Amino acid sequence: MRWVDGHCDVLSKMWSAKSPLSFYRRDSNLDVTWPLMEQAEVGLQVFALFVPPEVPGGATWQAALAQVDHFYESVVGDGSRMVPIRSQRELAALERTGKVGGLLSLEGAEALQGDLVHLRLLYRLGLRQVGLTWNGANEAADGIEEERGGGLTRFGRRLAAEMQRLSMILDVSHLSVRGFWEVIEWTGLPVIASHSNCRSLCSHVRNLDDRQIRALIQREGRMGITFVPKFVTDDPDRATVEGVLRHVEHVCSLGGEEILTFGSDFDGTDRKIPGLEHTGHLDRLWEALIKRYPETLVKRWTTNNWLHFYSKHLPSGGGFPPRQTDDSGI
Repeated sequence: MRWVDGHCDVLSKMWSAKSPLSFYRRDSNLDVTWPLMEQAEVGLQVFALFVPPEVPGGATWQAALAQVDHFYESVVGDGSRMVPIRSQRELAALERTGKVGGLLSLEGAEALQGDLVHLRLLYRLGLRQVGLTWNGANEAADGIEEERGGGLTRFGRRLAAEMQRLSMILDVSHLSVRGFWEVIEWTGLPVIASHSNCRSLCSHVRNLDDRQIRALIQREGRMGITFVPKFVTDDPDRATVEGVLRHVEHVCSLGGEEILTFGSDFDGTDRKIPGLEHTGHLDRLWEALIKRYPETLVKRWTTNNWLHFYSKHLPSGGGFPPRQTDDSGI
């Protein structure tokens, strides 16, 4: 295993495509496919469930379920090559079996429709990670592009409490600044920014400022450097692999070697960095990293930091949530 990728939008792209997209064909119109993952030696891929904002509110739950179905029917299949990762036990088995893992994440709580029953059902279907928002506002919180800049709602706090009971992971990529700090200060959840870069190098609001990055370091969370050109540089037409390395260097300069990871956002954007257009090109990023850093550090950033985090924070085993003993705390 050479790579763990903390975020891709394969499932949303498959769901929204006008004609079927094959995960197992090299010539598929997907950035992440099985042949490309084999080529790059990706051992664990996080697959987001993302429902676009144009989907009517009453249809978001169904859209999320359809994407879960794509995961099990079109990606995992019979389990001969890829397996779902839902627990520490299943994660530990990857190296022993030689298979590749897929972990489900929810990008935006719109699909929950303000109902914790939906969260628990998705948990039973393998969901282990939730980003509260995309860029706008929903029942849980304001996203980073919502002008009022609010934080978590009452439902958002109940959602975070239920996630903590279920031993889930909270993703702050796309969350408003106020929401970020409320998560850090008010919850005990494991926190990641699965696909975010450094605002001191690129001023896009989706990126994290140095204070936020230091908070993730203090929290022993994870930060996935992403390849979306507009998050790499203020002039997306000039985004390069070297620009990605500048974000790596900056996180390290803040003391973030232990939280640094990668979250490609492949299949989530049409604009690509030249030479880093799909998963098969991750070997080029590996070569660029190895030229600059010791292999032990590179291996930490490309695999081990993610693996250690999930080994610590995924449930120990089984697919069933713990029983509720007091509904009043939710």
